[in-house]
Amino acid sequence: MDNNEDVDIKHVKFVTDMWEVLDSAGNLLIKKHKDYGPTNISLSPGGPLNGLRVRMHDKTARINHLIDSGATPENESLRDSFIDLLNYSAIALMVLDGNWPRD
Repeated sequence: MDNNEDVDIKHVKFVTDMWEVLDSAGNLLIKKHKDYGPTNISLSPGGPLNGLRVRMHDKTARINHLIDSGATPENESLRDSFIDLLNYSAIALMVLDGNWPRD
């Protein structure tokens, strides 16, 4: 196998892995949306983006605390926390694009 084939295989693996992460996160967001509904975002105090900003700040503070302290999470893994940030970002993009339902 030459270097070009090796690079192509690594690129294909990266693309496959990336879509697996995004697909898994998206499926989780869809499931949670069924439980929460849209108003937990659309009716957030200060508006949807402010509500998302607060959630993302809290999640980032949790991640920072766990990493900085070396503590082992008891209820939610670091991976879960990063997936939540990814999904909050997706929701924010939907809000910015006018695609987040109001009710």
